[in-house]
Amino acid sequence: METNQTLNIRLFHTNDIHSHFETWPSIVGLLKSKRELARMKGEETLTFDVGDFVDRFHPISEATLGKGNVKLLNDAFFDAVTIGNNEGITLSKDELLNLYEDAKFDVLIGNLTISEGTKCLSKPFEIYERQGVKLGVIGLTVAYPVFYETLGWSIKDPFEMLKEILPIVKAQSDIVIILSHLGMKDDQRIAEQFSGIDIILGAHTHHLFPNGEYAGGTLLCGTGKHGNYLGEVLMSVNKQTKRLINAEASVTEVHKLPRYYQDEMTKMNLSNLMRLSEEILSEPVTLLSNNLAVNWFKESPLPKLLANALRQWTKSEISMINSGILLEGLNRGLVNKGHIHRICPHPINPCIVYLSGSELLDVINRGEDKELTHLKMKGFGFRGKVIGKMVYDGLTILDREKRRHFYQEDLFVNGQMLDLNRIYEVGTLDLFTFGHLFPTIRDSQHKRFFMPEFIRDVLYLALKTV
Repeated sequence: METNQTLNIRLFHTNDIHSHFETWPSIVGLLKSKRELARMKGEETLTFDVGDFVDRFHPISEATLGKGNVKLLNDAFFDAVTIGNNEGITLSKDELLNLYEDAKFDVLIGNLTISEGTKCLSKPFEIYERQGVKLGVIGLTVAYPVFYETLGWSIKDPFEMLKEILPIVKAQSDIVIILSHLGMKDDQRIAEQFSGIDIILGAHTHHLFPNGEYAGGTLLCGTGKHGNYLGEVLMSVNKQTKRLINAEASVTEVHKLPRYYQDEMTKMNLSNLMRLSEEILSEPVTLLSNNLAVNWFKESPLPKLLANALRQWTKSEISMINSGILLEGLNRGLVNKGHIHRICPHPINPCIVYLSGSELLDVINRGEDKELTHLKMKGFGFRGKVIGKMVYDGLTILDREKRRHFYQEDLFVNGQMLDLNRIYEVGTLDLFTFGHLFPTIRDSQHKRFFMPEFIRDVLYLALKTV
């Protein structure tokens, strides 16, 4: 509670929106209402987004390469953001450099510098002063060195950078806040390993802390994903000592808000951005004389075309994709960029994995697992519904439809029986290099990633020659 001796400062925060704009008009309306109420009470406010606000599954983000998202943040009067992996590694270097050109907010990232020559669009931290109280805000994002380096960036270990940045910020600040797109476990590690951090606004692992959670003396916060919640931290600060007396975290469930909270200007901006995006994505690609169907559980034409295109594009001996990477087929007639984006919206890159024949045999048998085929999954860039049947090019499997387990003599690579000791180049999706889908691929020491191209770019090139 604010008294003559205390100042209340409210932090509002979002994270992992992933271009799910369904609730955005309500979030903006709620922010406006809460800020006005705070102003009337003599309170101060700051508003932050903690990364993965951009996700190219959405037509607006795809067509504008995220600049439409930046406009929405500008219009909502955010003070600062950090970036997530979706901003950092699903855009080319030039696209990320252009992303924040028109930003009216600070881009805070301590372990990556978005710059080229004299053009610098990010900074490691910023000090915000509110009625004499100085709040030091640091941004950190999850490091995927192989992906960032492939795109031409140099990303650093967030813990090592925090060791350098934190003393500088503490020396200039009364309160220290971190915008952390590192995930819940790393937030807990930071709180345990570093002293003097008051609040961590978290992201990346989509964790929801309705009332915050303390680790040591640090308050950890998170609002889940997709704009389902708006986060808020009420800080009470002693005006004389400038010390934090108390911090209370809460979230508001946005879906439960009355419709009158929806901000009409934001709804209009989204409609305008959608019309612009549809126009951009209407660029013709090809004219199909026949339908190209997709079946997630049987062989079908479009996945076979994509598997063949991937093998040629990566110049690999074999290619392997999952049918579920294509959400639906294409009808005969004019096909434009929007159609391709709609059926293949995933921010997933092509890659080559180098596997021995023995490892390849293990991967193929794993791919025939019925549980994997029917697995409903979200994450690692996959924006589909089910994994689906594996589709290969350059590989023949004898009696595939009759059996579920195969041996060396059942597999032929470009007409030659599988050699268990030979190393094969397999063109596939970076999706399979993460998680538990294919442990053999995930654990392979030799991989090559193609960036910034997505798998839909391979499909686009293939369709242009159909």
